[in-house]
Amino acid sequence: MPFFELQKTSGAGLPAGRQARAGVMHTDHGDILTPAFMPVGTQGAVKTLDSQDLENLQAPVILGNTYHLHLRPGEDLVYAAGGLHKFMNWPHPILTDSGGFQVFSLGLQKKKGVVSQARLVKIDDDGVTFTSHIDGSTHRFTPETSIEIQHKLGADIIMAFDECTPDDAAPEYARAAMERTHAWAKRSLAEHLRLSDTPPPARNASRSDSGGPPSPLRRGGESSSPLLCKGGGEGEDWPHQRFIFGIIQGGQHKSLREESARFISSLDFDGIAIGGESIGYNMPATAEILDWVYPLIPENKPHYAMGVGLNPADLLIAVEHGADMFDCVAPTRLARHGMLFTFDPPSKNRLNIKNSEYKKDSRPVDESCECSTCKNYSRQYLHHLFAAEEITALRLASIHNLHFMLNLMRRAREAIMQDKFADFIKNWISKSSDGF
Repeated sequence: MPFFELQKTSGAGLPAGRQARAGVMHTDHGDILTPAFMPVGTQGAVKTLDSQDLENLQAPVILGNTYHLHLRPGEDLVYAAGGLHKFMNWPHPILTDSGGFQVFSLGLQKKKGVVSQARLVKIDDDGVTFTSHIDGSTHRFTPETSIEIQHKLGADIIMAFDECTPDDAAPEYARAAMERTHAWAKRSLAEHLRLSDTPPPARNASRSDSGGPPSPLRRGGESSSPLLCKGGGEGEDWPHQRFIFGIIQGGQHKSLREESARFISSLDFDGIAIGGESIGYNMPATAEILDWVYPLIPENKPHYAMGVGLNPADLLIAVEHGADMFDCVAPTRLARHGMLFTFDPPSKNRLNIKNSEYKKDSRPVDESCECSTCKNYSRQYLHHLFAAEEITALRLASIHNLHFMLNLMRRAREAIMQDKFADFIKNWISKSSDGF
């Protein structure tokens, strides 16, 4: 069975060259129906929620953050505990990033369009040296160490190590970052394949009980801790297969994006991601970049638009442009600040439940929503919880926002399968009489 099956494309009514896609990714921890929104569990948890909440939301896959999990609690401890699935009690698919975005977010400073490296991070052609924001310790990521960490974490889908390009990067910087990303992509893929054919160590060989830093990780043909990707082995109780995605970079420069799309697509990755600060952060640029690369990406591989999800409508725009997968911290982050999604395009599909107008509003957050929050609680109750600074407010708001995004993708998939996506996106964004 292939990793990804494209089940339906729907281009009727969309601009020429655009097609919304519906498919399925098969993993050993379950199938992921696409298009799919992926909740972000940065440190092994989706903030304010537990695994039962995520089960009730029917989240198809969640994300773990390689950078943060490496720093705390460490990949050796997670490996010894049975991998992220067992560690966080989540039996369904998990995707881990590579740490590349943190290279950008923690390591670059932008002043008047000039990009420079900050004190916390030093980037070179071999990898990245960075200082922990937790304790000031020094760490080193190379493509090989990033892949080995992700194998130890035990995700179903892992990401090649890349350099995330700033939204306004000049062509010279964007090209340098792209070329590093390409070189790192080849090394990431080679290390993934090497580890896929290497027996695992005994779990008691980990240094997880010491509370110290992870064991050293070496570049190239040697590894301090061989890992297993496929098959079984002594001491191995999670012998599932891992899949790896390459990442397209190139900033907002069409020629670079097309060059990167061709290069990454030429390698034997299981999926193709479109990265860089522009994606999700700048939606007009996101749509344009997706149009540039879509004709160059293999149709039979999933397309991952990284960081899309600040606004529910952003997901539909990305789907229209051929993307299959999305992740964003915004739904839960906004929820913790009282910003709740609702089907109301004029208000950018959100309301601030802290506003005094909701103090006596007995309606649910969104009358078309069937999440447990909307079924059981009113706007006035949520307003009260936020005013009283009750922790329950954060959980109920997060449940609502994640359900809203996950359900939107389920509805979008139904529309694609029925060849009605063009009407769906038009109706949803314009709030026609048909409603959500």
